[in-house]
Amino acid sequence: MERHILHVDCNKFYASVECAQRPELRDKPLVVGGNEEARHGVVLTKNELAARYGIKTGETLWSARRKCPDLVTVPPHFHLYDEYSKNVRQILLQYTPLVEPFGLDEAWLDVTACRRKPVDIAQEIRHRIKEELGITVSIGVSFNKTFAKLGSDYKKPDAVTVFSRENYRQLVWPLPIGDMLYVGHSTKEKLEERFMYTIGDVAKADPALLQAMLGKGGVDLHAMANGRDNQPVIPVEEAAEVQSVSNGMTTPRDLTNNRDVKQVITALAESVGHRLREQHLCGRTIELHLRDHRLITHTHRTTLDHYIQATADVAQEAYALFCAVYRWQHPLRSVTVCVGSLESEDTPCQLDMTDSSERDKRERLDRTVDSLRERFGKDCICRAISIEDPNLTVFNHKNKDYEG
Repeated sequence: MERHILHVDCNKFYASVECAQRPELRDKPLVVGGNEEARHGVVLTKNELAARYGIKTGETLWSARRKCPDLVTVPPHFHLYDEYSKNVRQILLQYTPLVEPFGLDEAWLDVTACRRKPVDIAQEIRHRIKEELGITVSIGVSFNKTFAKLGSDYKKPDAVTVFSRENYRQLVWPLPIGDMLYVGHSTKEKLEERFMYTIGDVAKADPALLQAMLGKGGVDLHAMANGRDNQPVIPVEEAAEVQSVSNGMTTPRDLTNNRDVKQVITALAESVGHRLREQHLCGRTIELHLRDHRLITHTHRTTLDHYIQATADVAQEAYALFCAVYRWQHPLRSVTVCVGSLESEDTPCQLDMTDSSERDKRERLDRTVDSLRERFGKDCICRAISIEDPNLTVFNHKNKDYEG
């Protein structure tokens, strides 16, 4: 049976919610922006009027004001966005239990079992969200998740786009390869080095070449570009266990040397290690996301031959990865540390006799530190490196990402 998949994307979600709450702002160019004093003064999202001035997500607020002197800036209200997200999801669940959220403002629906035409369902959902919540959505309709996601991006705002087996070669293949889900800056650059600029270029490429360039991800990308995507829509209550633990920060000043980065990585490792221990997890993939002062993000990862959980181990491996890959072409403004390939801390594993006992000591020490902080506060004990520049180690342990 042919699947019918919808992807619902709330248009300019944060800004739309702000305008729904304050209708007097609807006719003004508006951005939701971060805290400028904490150097988080960037555009998190903008409304359609602000977009006409060329304002982009991620650019600084002062730059946005230069483009639009009458710009209205409002701080984010995440509790409101959570509430609206839940309300959107309640509407979607009235059509199918197969609803898979993708962040606060997006979701896939599998409406294969519905007896109505999927495009009719999409149009009804679009109208209902607009009438009941005061925000707009764009919806992609297709036979798989990848093309449905592309469809919701194809026409904005407040639109429905159908990518079918009959038209996807004409409509999807001319799109830039960077429009594909999971094609990041690095993958895009590698493909363009081989003169693959569009989704169609990848679809027509030799799968063996793509595998040589990108590993298994190249084979998956070739399949998705050709419409062969069998990923199921997974309801939130059936979602897989946590796949990674991460934390990141935008620093109060640009990082210009290894010592700065080591201090930031250590602070982030404190948070990541603590959360691993809280959830009784350990991991062996270390991933770094480095955003330079041009707002370009570089992602690097390495997989260890053993599992780690201790803060010192996370910090050591993340910093070693940084030293191996970054050459300081540009100063850095944000760093994220991630530990993946997670397993339960009780999972049997092969021990390294030269280091496993020391690793065990480090983990016991961390649990003692966790207990002290639980009783006396997180600042009762700290690592010496954290006091070199105290400003570099002050960050939000539950930071929010940008929203497009």
